Amino acid sequence: MIIALAGRRIDSPDADTPRFPEASRGAVRDRLRELFGTLGATALVGSGACGADLLAMDVSGELGMRRMVLPFEPGRFRETSVEDRPGDWGPLFKRILAEVADEGGVRILPEVDDPSAAYTAANTAILNDAQRISEAERSAGVGDPSEVVAVIVWDGVSRGEEDVTADFAREAKGRGFRVIEVPTTGD
Repeated sequence: MIIALAGRRIDSPDADTPRFPEASRGAVRDRLRELFGTLGATALVGSGACGADLLAMDVSGELGMRRMVLPFEPGRFRETSVEDRPGDWGPLFKRILAEVADEGGVRILPEVDDPSAAYTAANTAILNDAQRISEAERSAGVGDPSEVVAVIVWDGVSRGEEDVTADFAREAKGRGFRVIEVPTTGD
């Protein structure tokens, strides 16, 4: 079982609508740990933004299974997607990036001028990489036939056409992947 994951970042201090409050961080982490164990996942492919991505990467590191896709070079990504929100996410990103790099699991995409297009490209790469890993495991006869499950960590509400998390869910469903939603709000 290969997990392709995308989700919400921690809310900014001036967020009008709570989508992933900092106070939900521990509960979401626990939900991810339980889900990964229940699914019997062998690999996680995701990114490294503050919130869903880093929590999943941290949990999956404990289970020995992760690949990280970044839409552009790590310094710029850390500045624009990790340290621009509340919480002490920078050190966690730095540690996880180093660990995943040591495991040979970091993929940095070519620079794209439009940030929205860069994040969309990263989501597509996450789905492609998860599918490729699944096919390789299936070909190698590793365990049960591997499937890809798309995990969406979010509040369940699209922000509209520009919502890259909702787009990730649509693309995963279009590929025929099972989609599991993990809530970022509530208990």
